[in-house]
Amino acid sequence: MQNGKKNWYIVDGWIPAKNAVKDSSYEGHEALIILNCNANDAKCFLDFYFEDKDPVEGITVTIPAKRVKCFRLDKPQEIGGVDLGRLYQYSLRVRSESEVIVQFGRMDITQPNCAYIGLMGYSE
Repeated sequence: MQNGKKNWYIVDGWIPAKNAVKDSSYEGHEALIILNCNANDAKCFLDFYFEDKDPVEGITVTIPAKRVKCFRLDKPQEIGGVDLGRLYQYSLRVRSESEVIVQFGRMDITQPNCAYIGLMGYSE
């Protein structure tokens, strides 16, 4: 049985402002969530693409067998030292040696009403 796909794409990356709303206990961020339903660890590679600079490709992350792992995209230490910056457009490709499921989320607090978007990546 196949548990996911090996290639996933998130096209609309844009980390929002961190604390645009005064006295908010929330922090603006984006997250990449990878689910590995398989019996073996999944070795994945993150590739970041930008409008005005060269891509950063081949950042290696491992998702343990039958586990989920969440990466905060505003925390360079979680994504191989890549600093995506805030309010800056990027896209992301996830390549995996085995099938995984990829979801993406954004917490945007630039307005009084907190907004969270969660979506599945495009897979092939």
